[in-house]
Amino acid sequence: MMITQYDKIVKEGDILVLQGIDVLVKDDFKILKNRKIGLITNYSFVDRNMKLGIDLMLESGVKIVKIFTPEHGFFQLPDAQEFEDIFHPVYNLPLISLFGKRKKPTSEDLEGLDLLVYDIQDVGLRYYTFIYTLAYCMEAASENGIEFLILDRVNPLGGYVFGPRMPEDMSSFVGGYALPLRYGLTPGELGLYFKKFKKLSLDLKVVKLQGWRRDMSFDETGLFWNTPSPGLPTYESTICYSGTCLFEGTNISEGRGTTKPFQFIGAPWMKNHLVYEELKKENWKGFMFRKREFVPMFGKYTGQVCWGIEFLPISSDTNFFTVTFKMLQISSVIHEELEINEWFDTLMGNKRISEILKNGEFPGDIMEEWKKEEEDFMNFVDDLLLYQGKLKHLPR
Repeated sequence: MMITQYDKIVKEGDILVLQGIDVLVKDDFKILKNRKIGLITNYSFVDRNMKLGIDLMLESGVKIVKIFTPEHGFFQLPDAQEFEDIFHPVYNLPLISLFGKRKKPTSEDLEGLDLLVYDIQDVGLRYYTFIYTLAYCMEAASENGIEFLILDRVNPLGGYVFGPRMPEDMSSFVGGYALPLRYGLTPGELGLYFKKFKKLSLDLKVVKLQGWRRDMSFDETGLFWNTPSPGLPTYESTICYSGTCLFEGTNISEGRGTTKPFQFIGAPWMKNHLVYEELKKENWKGFMFRKREFVPMFGKYTGQVCWGIEFLPISSDTNFFTVTFKMLQISSVIHEELEINEWFDTLMGNKRISEILKNGEFPGDIMEEWKKEEEDFMNFVDDLLLYQGKLKHLPR
């Protein structure tokens, strides 16, 4: 029997995580042969050597009939930019937009398919739209009697859970299905959650990761960073995004349009020297920070000097929600210019936090109350976990 590159590395005992696509490559995509496949994916569909998953599938003789693609499309469009259906110029396959006139495949879209295959890199946060593309596609598959397969990928933020579960009356495409802000599941486990939560009649299977543990840091996986969207070019920006994304709901720049989105936080009117001194009084762990001026090339305050803070994360178990709340509390006291808008409430799934922060207070008691909701979620998904290690509360 031929010894593959994967076998050789595993035999030598090096740390190696195989994601769903890698597992199928090892088996020459056997389970996909003789199927008419609708592929739900984007530019993140690569194996551990960064080879394009579609190329690997087509070379192996897999019959892809259609490609469905979420926000940012197949070519990494800017945030929130809708797009239309097109034909891929190389593969000559229809690219069906799920971020335009529809976010859920129609029965007509699914005609001629007998299997939907999902593989998109996730970041483990409720307000990331790819996960709702997964949920909507599962619902469409259930309604049309089509089998569903998820090629699993690591959750780069690990197995920590945090925040209130999204209430039904505040649900949107950036928050729904009673998820907490940070849910600690892989895409495969999340699919199992959606099936259980919505009581879907669906033939759902997951191609599991090999070699991954829930307590494993991303650096330990041996994987290259697979940029999930334009605003998250690095692992460090993603760690900060798990909290600093909430600055989108304020008139403070979250660093979009700079080389460090979600790590640079500031505004032209911010007195960053005062903010910095107040932040220094806290006993922070898991990151460094400094005063930093920056000029966004697009987004808020384009071309203007923003006076702010740069965050330099070290560990994914840092609670950047706490950091964000503290920085907004400080700013509300120091700056008359600070505005917190309805988008903040939409992202939070909770209208109390913005009012508390506007009053110059810190929502510490409410954060403790969320532990009950986190426990409820962890109990609900306990029988769905596919990998070693339990979910944990994210440290406050």
